[in-house]
Amino acid sequence: MRNMKVWKFGDDVDTDAVIPGRFLIINDPRELAKHAFEGVRPEFREKVKPGDVIVAGENFGCGSSREHAPLALKGAGVRCVIAKSFARIFFRNSINIGVTLLECPDTDKISEGDVLEIDEKKGVILNKTKKEKYRVTPVPEFLAEIVQSGGLIEYARKMVDSRKKPAKKAAAAAGKKKPAGKKGAQ
Repeated sequence: MRNMKVWKFGDDVDTDAVIPGRFLIINDPRELAKHAFEGVRPEFREKVKPGDVIVAGENFGCGSSREHAPLALKGAGVRCVIAKSFARIFFRNSINIGVTLLECPDTDKISEGDVLEIDEKKGVILNKTKKEKYRVTPVPEFLAEIVQSGGLIEYARKMVDSRKKPAKKAAAAAGKKKPAGKKGAQ
């Protein structure tokens, strides 16, 4: 991930700050994005660009369990959320929706507007603005696969499809074989 502009937040950013409860009747990520951080950063919805990244402190995504929060971020084009820690239900919901989350103890060193480059496999963030590197907690491979697939539903579809292909090939191969029979039997 390259050239991602930082939107900086503090500790304990709750899901109601990400997407206020009155918008929970909306399910379209692009529509939710129009209201992301409306009460705390009204400029966010107009200035966020696809590929931008959110950087925060401790306990990002605390509060109500709502999938709408990561949906709003995904709809806004947020590529990644980097925080010192995440509320567990937000972490799981984000993975299920297909939003990359990275834990980094050095988020205090990253400022609003910095430009980052992330190498998830190496577990390194390069702050191109400050010429600094930070380590991130490695994301387990199976969680990274879910996010890269676009979320849990797409991941499950791919798993089912990959299992169907060998079965179809086997069925096709079996259909080409002629059944064994007894010679001369009528």
